[in-house]
Amino acid sequence: MDAQPILYAIAALLVIVGLLGTILPALPGLPLMFAGMLLGAWAGGFEHIGVGTIVALGLLTALSLVIDFWATALGAKRVGASRTALFGAVIGTFAGLFFGLPGLFAGPFVGALVGELVAQRRLGRQQLGHATRVGFGTWLGIALGTALKLMLAFAMIGIFVLAWWL
Repeated sequence: MDAQPILYAIAALLVIVGLLGTILPALPGLPLMFAGMLLGAWAGGFEHIGVGTIVALGLLTALSLVIDFWATALGAKRVGASRTALFGAVIGTFAGLFFGLPGLFAGPFVGALVGELVAQRRLGRQQLGHATRVGFGTWLGIALGTALKLMLAFAMIGIFVLAWWL
């Protein structure tokens, strides 16, 4: 029995799950996509997809990891978020998964807001306005990072498809 169709199916599944992972924070989106594309290239004996394409896809994957951390940190830093607010955003993001699409949008905001309120309470002050700005800034950073990762994901798909057919 030829394993090639099974390998292609697994590769396609990895790419699809990876694409979903660019939006769902619990999944490493672009690394999964890269693994799927690498598996697809390997299954095809690297006839269609060469080393140069694999290197380019790997660099885009690495760039996506940098963007993920950079965008979140930038959004939080611009509004003066505490480490507790960043931790709250991460917890809120994962908690939001259980509430579907609204939870994906609201989770990071609520988590950062609560985290900032906790940090302020430890310092002996409570400023809801500042905590709200922190929540929004952190959420905006995460949204920017997600948009940039989606662009990279579609660029990777385009590069892979072009390399396969050209």
